[in-house]
Amino acid sequence: MNEILITSVRVIDLRFPTSQESIGSDAVNKDPDYSAAYCILETNSGLEGHGLTFTLGRGTDLVVQAVRYLSRYVVNRTLSSLTEDLGAFSRQLTDDSQFRWLGPEKGVIHLATGALLNAVWDLYARAEGKPLWQLLVDLDPAQLLKAVEFRYIDDAISRSEALDLLIARREGQQERLAQLRETGYPAYTTSVGWFGYSEEKIRRLCHEALAEGWTHFKLKVGGDPADDLHRGRTVREEIGWTNKLMVDANQKWGVLEAIERTRQLAELKPWWMEEPTNPDDILGHARIRREVPQVRIATGEHCHNRIMFKQFLQAKAIDVVQLDSCRVAGVNENLAILLLAAKFDVPVCPHAGGVGLCEYVQHLAAFDYLSVSASLENRVIEYVDHLHEHFLTPVHIRNGHYLLPEEPGYSIQIRKDSLIRFAYPTGAAWSEVRSNHA
Repeated sequence: MNEILITSVRVIDLRFPTSQESIGSDAVNKDPDYSAAYCILETNSGLEGHGLTFTLGRGTDLVVQAVRYLSRYVVNRTLSSLTEDLGAFSRQLTDDSQFRWLGPEKGVIHLATGALLNAVWDLYARAEGKPLWQLLVDLDPAQLLKAVEFRYIDDAISRSEALDLLIARREGQQERLAQLRETGYPAYTTSVGWFGYSEEKIRRLCHEALAEGWTHFKLKVGGDPADDLHRGRTVREEIGWTNKLMVDANQKWGVLEAIERTRQLAELKPWWMEEPTNPDDILGHARIRREVPQVRIATGEHCHNRIMFKQFLQAKAIDVVQLDSCRVAGVNENLAILLLAAKFDVPVCPHAGGVGLCEYVQHLAAFDYLSVSASLENRVIEYVDHLHEHFLTPVHIRNGHYLLPEEPGYSIQIRKDSLIRFAYPTGAAWSEVRSNHA
């Protein structure tokens, strides 16, 4: 590994025109074009590291520029100089004394940090010949914790507590691994309930999903109250009352309206209400949870960093942690979030509605089960049935479960023909993309 030198970084603005089919549509994001700031670490060895951050179209160029800026911290570095202390490397990216003013640890620059850190982890896993989840599981707990930034969260979980937890969770790990390999990790589908879908389409998609073995379904809400209830009843008519239904308002409401609307939707017996209000309003979520105790509250896909997750958990504001693979600082910060969730005994159900997020989060969820939570109770991974054909090693789903990935890396490499076709501006030649984003 000492001889693997990162020689250059390519950054590409990718945009898929999903808004044409209402894919990804919800009460707030009505016309999303699933997009990504995508980076490739080139080396002297022939190996590459791939990483991306999910976006919705406009603004992707801002993240691309931020990734380009941060790339100065990896070019002409050996892989081993990064992996021997991935926490120190993460701090280099987040503590740039002037660039961090634009955050710190939030927004565009944190999205860029996530893409670059994930690309390093992808390269690391490829160099070790392991899928990322396996690399994480195989690391000595003390070495793994060197990647975790405990600054700002050690009042909730200390490094020694985290070490004790990881050591204790080694018991039964092989049995859990055998279970994952046999049945996979449970998942839920969001593909039946996008906001712009007609009742006929919702019924058809529910019927098809049931035939494929799905038992957990999510519906977008946040429109007209009567229409939300009608669409929810439609889904219930198709999936019955033994299967799970979740509802997602995508931050549409203020706190008082969220309380009222969650009460109205309680007749659907939702397994959780997702993002009922502004994602930064920790105390608002806590009040919604107190005043509508019959419905679990979930959030996290827009949570900026580990510090906010810490406060959500300390304030008893959520029942479900929905971490995102690249909104926070990549694998490093997600390790911290998994440890916090385990400390507070709150289940993690990762967000995966976006290009590449299913490919990413399957590794984080597998690691969580094998090494951190040791539990599948009340845990599912989101699944969105779109754009997987663009990946070299796409996710595999069977009977509503993610099958464990076995290929080396983080499963995020996009096919070259897709990079050419969907590089922005549309139709840009590969040579142009290389010269413009080198």
